[in-house]
Amino acid sequence: MESGPDVRVERLTRYIFSAPSWPRSLGIIVVLGLIIDIATYRPGNELFLVGTLGFTIPALVAFLLTVPLVRVSGKQITHNRSALLALACTVITVILSLSPVLVFGRELFPTLYAGALGLIFGLRLLVLVAIADYRISRMVLPAFVQSVVGIAVGAWFFTPGFVPYALLLQAVFGLGFVSLIWLIERPLKRAFQISGLNFLNTFIAHLTDGSKKMEDFFREIGEEVYVPEVSLFFSRDSGKDVLFTVPNVHPGPMGDVGGGNLPRILHDTFPEETLVAHGCATHDFNLVSESEIEKIARAVEASREGLTFSAVASRPVRVESGSVSILCQRFGDALLMVSTRSPERTEDLDYSVGMAIMAEGRCAFSEVAFVDAHNCMTSVGSPVLPATRIATEYIAAAREGFRVARDLPLEPLAIGVSHVRVPFTREQGFGSLGVQALATEVGGKRAVYVLIDGNNVARGVREQLRAVVLDHADEGEIMTTDTHTVNTISGKNPVGYAVPPGEIIPYIEQAVREAFADLSGGRVGSATASCEGITVFGSQRVSQLASTVNAMLAFIAPLSFMILVLAFLLSVFAYIMLQ
Repeated sequence: MESGPDVRVERLTRYIFSAPSWPRSLGIIVVLGLIIDIATYRPGNELFLVGTLGFTIPALVAFLLTVPLVRVSGKQITHNRSALLALACTVITVILSLSPVLVFGRELFPTLYAGALGLIFGLRLLVLVAIADYRISRMVLPAFVQSVVGIAVGAWFFTPGFVPYALLLQAVFGLGFVSLIWLIERPLKRAFQISGLNFLNTFIAHLTDGSKKMEDFFREIGEEVYVPEVSLFFSRDSGKDVLFTVPNVHPGPMGDVGGGNLPRILHDTFPEETLVAHGCATHDFNLVSESEIEKIARAVEASREGLTFSAVASRPVRVESGSVSILCQRFGDALLMVSTRSPERTEDLDYSVGMAIMAEGRCAFSEVAFVDAHNCMTSVGSPVLPATRIATEYIAAAREGFRVARDLPLEPLAIGVSHVRVPFTREQGFGSLGVQALATEVGGKRAVYVLIDGNNVARGVREQLRAVVLDHADEGEIMTTDTHTVNTISGKNPVGYAVPPGEIIPYIEQAVREAFADLSGGRVGSATASCEGITVFGSQRVSQLASTVNAMLAFIAPLSFMILVLAFLLSVFAYIMLQ
């Protein structure tokens, strides 16, 4: 479950980093040039100041011109990235042109310098099409800046034959890297008719300025689905009414893109205090666009029509099977089930597993609201799929819950709700909704359902938070909305990972206290909304994309090596022919 293709792709996020500030990169470039000048200084040396003129000046010019030249194409690159790219290419040029000179003599320096300029042209082209604009023709000029200044410097230092040879190598390496770019793009083009580098451009734009252009790609590969959404509508004698709803779509993929902020948007749509729990859905059911949430909201609103309210409920009861534990409570003729595997890893449940449970429960109850509490993360892993051992444990536990809950007596219901904002940020694992609590009291037994706006809970933290809940209630559970606003790069940012549990506990306790202080007589109506024509990523689409990317990663390294070797061989051949 933890070695699927999607997990392997997610692990690549550890290689993503922020570029250092541009003054730092430029400082290193200047210092490096001065060191070379000092090291090569000899009286009468015709290559005096080659460090500053041959390495520093081309890099500084590239830094200054790359940003405006990229902007001409309507795209963006930050000064930090431009400076880092110039620095990296400078270091490569120094290593390739000066290191062999120490062994073979300075006679090879012009040839090696020309080859290094050709290589950094290809590298700059590859990087710029990846991070700025995937259209190669528009990135040729920004990519060529550092090399062309180096060629101009070389024309002053070396013999007249240097310029045509250097320009020839620009063409050789340029064509080699263009071929590499084409080969990198080919798999995704053939499989999904999308540009992988264009997607990478939009992903970086999302990280940089919050752009949502990735939604265009998701819509291209998406497909329509028809999913049910069970809602419990609580009407109270005093205080604010409550809506507890369980969407069976996934609040991803990241940030505010797609359905990443689904819980907050649904919460703000309805007049009641709305708790948006996590249903049964994997990343295949990520919404392609935030606009799809409107369809879900309309479906939930339409399901209100003809509601029949009941003023009775059952006491809470917990059932278990294997590693799965489910907290069950009847509300009228509907059943709420909140499932967890904590302290074992609790991950997304496949849609089909949830639908099987809900369909079986409809034999005894009018509605079954099945919640994946999503409250124990040990690592980023693959979802729970049908016919696996864990899936059968969920189904067996649900069956036991149906059997037990069916015979529970119904008694008058009291409901309380609270909403506590927290001072923690998305980077610390908390969405903008903070902490919500739904409290019930039936027959003297109290239960509280705590919902944290976050993506999962660090292992062991759920137990600490639930212990606080049980100080005030007979039964309770800690849930998360699975919001992906807390994830922009990696999928691992659970509650309790960045913020110690001790700092979270006061807000959990406050939410529980306020919810019980808010208790009043209530009635509940349940309904299943039919969310029709919701465009999501599509069945197995994430796995297909991940498999394609993994295949690409497997051949990029050897293919790049082969192209570079071929380019160097052509460089040697050109050198021999021009002698």
